[in-house]
Amino acid sequence: MLNGDRSRTIAFCLLSYRPDHPAGVERSLAALMKGLRQLGHTTLMVTAGPPQAADADEPDLVRLTSLRLPRPATNDDVRNALADPAPVVAEVSTVLAERGVDIACWGDTLWGLGYLNAAPPKVRTALMVHKIRSAGDERWLQALARATVVCPASTYLAQEGARAGWDTGGWRTVPNALETMSPAVLGAERELLRGEGPIRIVSRVEPAKGLTELIEAIPPGWNRPIELVLAEADFEFWPGMQTDVIDACRAAAARRPDLVTIRPALGWQQVPPYLAGAAATVISSTEPETFCFTAAEALSVGTPVVGFDHGNVPLLTGAAGRVVPLHEGADALWAAVKTLLDDPTAYHAAAAAAPRRVAAYTPAAAANALLAAIDNAPPRPDHIAVPRPAVPGSSASH
Repeated sequence: MLNGDRSRTIAFCLLSYRPDHPAGVERSLAALMKGLRQLGHTTLMVTAGPPQAADADEPDLVRLTSLRLPRPATNDDVRNALADPAPVVAEVSTVLAERGVDIACWGDTLWGLGYLNAAPPKVRTALMVHKIRSAGDERWLQALARATVVCPASTYLAQEGARAGWDTGGWRTVPNALETMSPAVLGAERELLRGEGPIRIVSRVEPAKGLTELIEAIPPGWNRPIELVLAEADFEFWPGMQTDVIDACRAAAARRPDLVTIRPALGWQQVPPYLAGAAATVISSTEPETFCFTAAEALSVGTPVVGFDHGNVPLLTGAAGRVVPLHEGADALWAAVKTLLDDPTAYHAAAAAAPRRVAAYTPAAAANALLAAIDNAPPRPDHIAVPRPAVPGSSASH
């Protein structure tokens, strides 16, 4: 067992967590828990909401009774539910104490209760960072000040924190990991996909994913099938957001019924093999992706990725796909896909490079990074000044 020979109990907290939830933070924490169990440690997930049938698939999942949220919920719903945080703090602290938790990992500032830091005394804590928030977000400031260590989920996020003016000297990156790995599709089978395979896109439903714009930009002469998997999350930024996006995507797809098929959500383990059967995938997000699980999963199975030149997607993809300037819009994404598919040499070079781009993103590697971050963090003083950046950061939601 690495990071010491003592088995430890590590708890995670994320109010929206459920197995197969189509959201990056949930998938990140699931992979971390898997890695910790592989190393011989015990994990615990503290979440909210009514029990789900899939709960049985997640060992040691605890649903809070002191907090109720609608499904889907908004940030305002969470804030209103925590107007009096005392009952939630008491319940979380009791659960962690009764389970003998050694380390508590807050999955988010608000949705992961990082700002409350409801851990018993002497329990070391990690704030898992998946978005860089603004200097005006008091909960973010409280979460930063109270955690034993701050752990961004990608090098890109750590760099964004520094660019926003935060003191990131004590931050320790715990890279996201791929919970499920499938065999890469290369060689003759990959050539068949290059010639006639579909374009497959898997995405959570959100306006900034650029899905409607991508469908509307399909070139007039395009004749290859396009499959779009739309997954609804248990959170949204305003009531009805996901319904609006789905309706817009369906309306756009109805104008090209010969090409576009919209499919229902897939489970976590289904996504990599599904993407393995694609000629390519497209990441059309108009806001920077701070990791991008679907891009990483496509790369893991040898499927090239085409996306915009911002966020973590270019860092993930490298030579295993193509990126285009954001200002050129969705038309440029389709042009890049066509150019890549029409060049057998370039296409197979990208496919061969793809699995190597994400080979290091294993659950065990992420787990070791988390334990090292906690073990090497200096003790925090009893009174901690709330940090302020030199330059205001960017605002972000769940």
